Amino acid sequence: MSTVLESPPVVSPASPLLEIEGAIATITLRRPATHNKIEPEDLPVLRGYLADLNANKAVRVIVFRSTGKSFSSGFDLGHLGKAANSTDNAFQTFTDEIENARAITIARLHGPVYGGSTDLALSCDFRIGVTGMRMFMPAARLGLHYYPHGIRRWVSRLGLGPAKKLFLTSRPIQAEEMLRIGYLDALVEPAQLDAELKTWTDDLLAQAPIPLASIKATLNEVARQEYDEASAHAAYAASLKTRDIGEALAAFAEKRAPVFTGT
Repeated sequence: MSTVLESPPVVSPASPLLEIEGAIATITLRRPATHNKIEPEDLPVLRGYLADLNANKAVRVIVFRSTGKSFSSGFDLGHLGKAANSTDNAFQTFTDEIENARAITIARLHGPVYGGSTDLALSCDFRIGVTGMRMFMPAARLGLHYYPHGIRRWVSRLGLGPAKKLFLTSRPIQAEEMLRIGYLDALVEPAQLDAELKTWTDDLLAQAPIPLASIKATLNEVARQEYDEASAHAAYAASLKTRDIGEALAAFAEKRAPVFTGT
């Protein structure tokens, strides 16, 4: 049974929707008429969802999805000018919060992804796409120097060459190249998308919750060149004291699947 949550402020029925079913939370973008463009009023809703989910340790996987022809066309470009004199970039903050979410995040890409939403998806831990989709990053064509944390993420996750090609040419790339450069972690036929997503969520939920979250955090720190030896060692030491590591060792000896409790 699904629980539907609406975090204030709820602007309209087109606002993003949060559903929780067991250990999996799904956030759905609901503006298909505008290719799921993200409006400024959507950002507090989305950020509120992430804050709620960070506090809800029962949730271990967050899936971003949408409906319509495209996954998302990104942030509403009509509002860029209003941010010109501001040091506060709410979309950058939002994508950073996705990257730093406690739960594992997956972007379910059923169609094309453009502009800022290419970084929304890249902020997720994993991206599953379908044949026939494409993406492009038109920042330079639009006269925009992309926000700093987004550029850092693209280089650290995709490498300098692919990041330069996508940012400096604004060329669209197709699904097969998205997979080749590491933007996609899996590429399937559209009819197989949900089965592939289930395979990933099943695998993730089979892991011990505590090290899953701490390893994710350390990997992100390494990618951002923010690695801290003391905190990584503390996470390692803490994992050795959990009940789950004892359960994992017992399950291995008994040739059965472990039953983790996150303790």
